Amino acid sequence: MESSTPVMLGVAPGELNGRHVLLGLTGGVACYKSAELCRLLIKSGATVQVMMTEAACQFITPVTMQALSGRPVVLSQWDARSPDNMPHIRMGREADVIVLAPCSADFIARLAQGRADELVSLTCLARPAGKPLLVAPAMNREMWAHPATQRNLAQIVQDGAQVMGVGHGEQACGEIGDGRMLEPQQLHDLIVASFAPKVLAGQQVLVTAGPTFEAIDPVRGITNHSSGKMGFAIARAAQEAGARVTLVAGPVHLPTPEGVRRIDVQSAQQMLEAVERSLPEYGIFIATAAVADWRTANVSEQKLKKDGSGQPPALQFVENPDILATVARTAQAQAGTLYCVGFAAESHDLEANAQAKRLRKQVPLLVGNIGPATFGKDDNALLLIDDHGTTELPHASKRVLAQQLVSEIARRLPDTQRA
Repeated sequence: MESSTPVMLGVAPGELNGRHVLLGLTGGVACYKSAELCRLLIKSGATVQVMMTEAACQFITPVTMQALSGRPVVLSQWDARSPDNMPHIRMGREADVIVLAPCSADFIARLAQGRADELVSLTCLARPAGKPLLVAPAMNREMWAHPATQRNLAQIVQDGAQVMGVGHGEQACGEIGDGRMLEPQQLHDLIVASFAPKVLAGQQVLVTAGPTFEAIDPVRGITNHSSGKMGFAIARAAQEAGARVTLVAGPVHLPTPEGVRRIDVQSAQQMLEAVERSLPEYGIFIATAAVADWRTANVSEQKLKKDGSGQPPALQFVENPDILATVARTAQAQAGTLYCVGFAAESHDLEANAQAKRLRKQVPLLVGNIGPATFGKDDNALLLIDDHGTTELPHASKRVLAQQLVSEIARRLPDTQRA
């Protein structure tokens, strides 16, 4: 079953350390979301300078945005606090990225026309060449669908803006459809992603994550403590690095990373089938899922009940398919067009057991970690093992480890797979 609702993972403090974000608010009810976006950016370590149009001030006060950003809000191109009285020049030069959230239909038209009759449009027009401009549209569904709006969006993209898309759902007017501004967490993560090196640009990555669940009867089953956090973090990092990513997830309660296609499964057999259906399109396979080695051969169609004898039910087990080994065989047959990365969660003798698994399954890169101690945690340490030896990724958040691992994978890709 595919899940298409993109909800974001949490904020990692320090992700935006040293980054300067110029946040522009234009007129729209979605300005209330901009307050939360500002808070998330600050929490991630960014410096946030807010500028607002006159219309934006009708929906949220500059006082609120100043309190959240810790900096005076700039409202006019005539703001004398700027040393040279040219805030539209200074702010654009100082910022690492300009973000318009919300960006109304009227303001998108202003950008398309190159208007410069108030502070925010003037700042966007004066931004240096190559300065990222991220646009978060927000408007009624009919306004969003109007040919003029779509024409203006195409024009600003041609002019170098990056449109972050819109959400679908109930709108302030009571109607339901496309046009909602994306949620603050989604926008935050897209801003973070804009800074990520695109080391996997042009690549297609397939990731498995989480546990599997093997039914015993309609209400019971065999599973494990895998939370899926590492796999989800890797899927997000790969997407931010420019890859097209599909995530095959066992039964976990984690939100889907923005821009990642997700397929939900339960059992090992279902996971294998989902992987084999998707695999022909992909060049990198990362197997982080904790797949059950065994499943019950005699699954009961009814709930098993105690019969008063004191004896447990007689369960028979059969071995599950080995997903990583199956894909590795496919990779060998394809001779250099599929790169496999395996994971080994070990309780002891990490390097020896992980190396043995790598050789047994014949994968170029095996990532080892001490499993039981890290299940469900937000941090970990990884040991990368390949033909050249071992590389340690020291203890850090799974978010940071995922970014480091993606860089290591990109560095190890054979020349035949480089974009």
